[in-house]
Amino acid sequence: MNALATTRRAALIALPIVILIWSYNWIVMKQVLQYSGPFAFSALRFLIGTVVLFGVMLWRREPLAPPPFLLTALIGIAQTAGFQALAQCALVEGAAGRTALLAYTMPFWVVLLGWWLLAERPTLRLWAGLLVAAAGLLLVLEPWQGQTSLRSAALAVLGGLSWAFGVILSKRLFRRCGVSALSLTAWQMLYGTVVLVAIALPTHERPIEWSPAFVGALAYNGILASGLAWLLWSFVVSRLPASIAGLSSLSVPIAGIALAWLLLGERPSLMESLGIALIAAALTIVTWPASVAVEKDARSSADGA
Repeated sequence: MNALATTRRAALIALPIVILIWSYNWIVMKQVLQYSGPFAFSALRFLIGTVVLFGVMLWRREPLAPPPFLLTALIGIAQTAGFQALAQCALVEGAAGRTALLAYTMPFWVVLLGWWLLAERPTLRLWAGLLVAAAGLLLVLEPWQGQTSLRSAALAVLGGLSWAFGVILSKRLFRRCGVSALSLTAWQMLYGTVVLVAIALPTHERPIEWSPAFVGALAYNGILASGLAWLLWSFVVSRLPASIAGLSSLSVPIAGIALAWLLLGERPSLMESLGIALIAAALTIVTWPASVAVEKDARSSADGA
């Protein structure tokens, strides 16, 4: 098996781990608002995540030299500060499942921005996946019912756009500089955390209630969702096409809706269920051929060894 096939297969294994961690985290982020304001919590979780990632770098004896400052800082502002602050604020008024889906319009923006900035022209299969997923998203949101807060919806969609911009910038940096996923993740998170702290300090929010539930939510977010998962996500983005990585991540809001139903009582309607089924079909359209290609490549390399 050649190195390319091995790393692509590893990326396809890492992807569902990221999906599991992040899907449950939408429940955690909604519940933690009982104990803290959105900006204070966002700043604290990424402070922990930054410490975790730099600790991993020291443990692995990776060079601490920062990647190119401008691109890395822009990634941190978009992917860490922008996405997290906007999504957390959207959860103040919005339901966890719907907010997750709106934030995960990110893949649509990734395909369009990738076409424009990375010259990754979408294939017919990707366009088909986009159309099916868009139809599913429309059914889930049911805008004709007037049930979704416009403010919450706008914040969540802007969060998705901000994240998509970070994905595209990450892809560009990987192409230009060959920086490691761990180094980029740690440094962009540091820069994004500085921005979040600068926002949180002067903002008047409810005081933090340091309960066991809040500490547990902070640990889950800081260590798993902000540390491990972002590291794995950067690895996925560096090894798979941006469009495929982005569209595959739509599994997160699907799982988030299911968990919100089970844990928060946010039961999906018939239209929402049909929409979820369409999004799942779109994921199959997008990811199944990529997985098959990796397996074929791996088998061919093994036969030729």
